[in-house]
Amino acid sequence: MHNSTAKYLAVIAMALALNACAPVMMGGVFGTAMIASDRRTTGIQVEDEGISQRSASAIKQNFGEKEHVNVASYNRQVLITGEVSNDRVRAQVEQLIGKIENVRLVVNELGIGPATSLSERSADVVLAAKVKAAMIDTEDVFASVHKIVVERGTVYLMGRVTQREGNRASEVARGVSGVKRVVRVYEYMSEEELNAMQPKKAPVDESKPVPVTSGSGAPINNNTAPATGAVVTPVK
Repeated sequence: MHNSTAKYLAVIAMALALNACAPVMMGGVFGTAMIASDRRTTGIQVEDEGISQRSASAIKQNFGEKEHVNVASYNRQVLITGEVSNDRVRAQVEQLIGKIENVRLVVNELGIGPATSLSERSADVVLAAKVKAAMIDTEDVFASVHKIVVERGTVYLMGRVTQREGNRASEVARGVSGVKRVVRVYEYMSEEELNAMQPKKAPVDESKPVPVTSGSGAPINNNTAPATGAVVTPVK
């Protein structure tokens, strides 16, 4: 098993030990590496975190513990999942989240019915880790740009991706045992936009001759005059 896969599967035990009522979400690698590999700006990532916090607070203030609502925000596009008692509450939750500062779009995936049990939510935690691990093990899927939300066996995929990337990630998710359905909540970008985001290589100035060095690393100079400019120091 790859080290990266083992790390994500280790998250299962940790997540199960935490609050099982929290939404099951898995994004990029932990810590600063997540910010570095994310296709959102750092400012947007901070805004998404603020949206999630304000939404959770608003839901608690308006509905208390009566309804089970989870919120995930990516690039200010908000996905709401969980279970509520009726259609009226479902619409109220959507309107409430839509008024949160910085929210630009709400995707309402709330179900009508009783809240899921602790065992069902624990199973979702495991499934989210399995889907993320499957993406990590797939060479042509950039796992860190996908946010995974799992609710009642349904996998929701969020992120800024190309159509090609979204199709491939969905295919991988569907192949994971236990996945009932895959729902794409992507924000699509063109291949040209993706290419523009890639790090640019420094241009090579072909007008300058490439110095020839000896086996020791010192430049070969047939001139008797002392060399000027950078000094090459051999690595001992």
